Amino acid sequence: MDYSSLKALLERVPVSWWEVDEEWRVLERGGGAFADLGTAQRFLDRMRQELSAPGHSADGRWQARFDGRVFDVSCPLDESRAKGRTRGLAVEVAGGASGPRRYAAFADFADFAPAAAFIRDGNGRYLWANHAYAHLYGTTPEQVVGTRIEDFDPPADAQRFRVLDQEILTRGKPVRHTLSYHRPDGGTGQAAGHRFPVEENGETCVAGIYVDITEHIRAMNQRREAEENLHALRDHSGLPCALLSANGRIEQASTAAAELFRLPLSDLLGVRAHTLLAPASAPDLGRLHRGWNGLIARRTRRVETSAVLVDAEGRHRRAQLHLTTVGRSAARARHVWAVVTHQSLAHEAHPPLTAAQIRILSLLAQGSSNGEIATSLKLSRQTVDYHLSRLRELLGAATRPALVARAYVLGILAPRAWPPRSATATHPLSPT
Repeated sequence: MDYSSLKALLERVPVSWWEVDEEWRVLERGGGAFADLGTAQRFLDRMRQELSAPGHSADGRWQARFDGRVFDVSCPLDESRAKGRTRGLAVEVAGGASGPRRYAAFADFADFAPAAAFIRDGNGRYLWANHAYAHLYGTTPEQVVGTRIEDFDPPADAQRFRVLDQEILTRGKPVRHTLSYHRPDGGTGQAAGHRFPVEENGETCVAGIYVDITEHIRAMNQRREAEENLHALRDHSGLPCALLSANGRIEQASTAAAELFRLPLSDLLGVRAHTLLAPASAPDLGRLHRGWNGLIARRTRRVETSAVLVDAEGRHRRAQLHLTTVGRSAARARHVWAVVTHQSLAHEAHPPLTAAQIRILSLLAQGSSNGEIATSLKLSRQTVDYHLSRLRELLGAATRPALVARAYVLGILAPRAWPPRSATATHPLSPT
């Protein structure tokens, strides 16, 4: 048998072997005695202490106890010690002064697991418990072993647990279930797991392993409540809103959103949101596109902007949009809530206006005369007269008051700002 084959064989038996340097830094180690490296390292630290203890066996052989287990240890004084290396082999003894190790297979698996585990006999007496189970009662496994169910649980809970134990013993089959229990802090906890029969020393006992799901259930309830509140706001706030996927498809929408676009709610779901934007509003679309990319890449969580929406009848309206990402876990946002907070009246499409024309409308709405507009914009009086004449033609307004009214109705000017300003401006005092 070669060296590799021997190492593979030792990984399947309850032994531990090692080779360390003078500082007891591990050069090699292996064997199947321990399920994890942390336990193997603790065992090695114990062996170092025992080797350096006064009166230690001169022939390098002794019996060691570790975590309730008994090992025959051999650390020969061969030529490797002279080279600054120490080799050792520990073999778990099937029996020791204390006899066979009870519940070994189950204990190896569950002793340091985060799940709470125990073994009880048919009379409700604890034969074994791991650290997680003892922690539920604020104690240690040593204090649990030998006690009965009633020593830790209230009478009603203890009776219920005894009934479950008897069900396992009677049926002889495992049961998977969720149970409630009283926590030491006075609250009610919930745990999910298995309870199953085990044969130990010729006696049928009950073993159980459970995961505390109290916090998980609380988080799920909070999430469900938050979703219900969000759906209530969606359905009853009167605000047009929609939940969009990362590729811009509408997955949820309020009835107000369906009314805004003159569509049945069922027809709105599944629609790509960009098809609901007026294609002529290029500056709006560019700004909205940049904001959307920032949301999906999680460079920002909220974006406030405006856009021109188009309904099923081809009518336009300018709307103020608030976009917010949902959740924080993924590297890229998966969903975005879009809410319309303000909107202009629906109107037919009109030709896009230049920045100068919008500025003239803002000053006109402020009450400025043609001469004052010309002075403010450093334009000639004739240029201002031309722009006003052109605006009346484009917006279908015969008089100055009608021109201002149309500017607000068509969503060109922001309805809630003073001094008057463009509805696409990003700051309340921005002139364009």
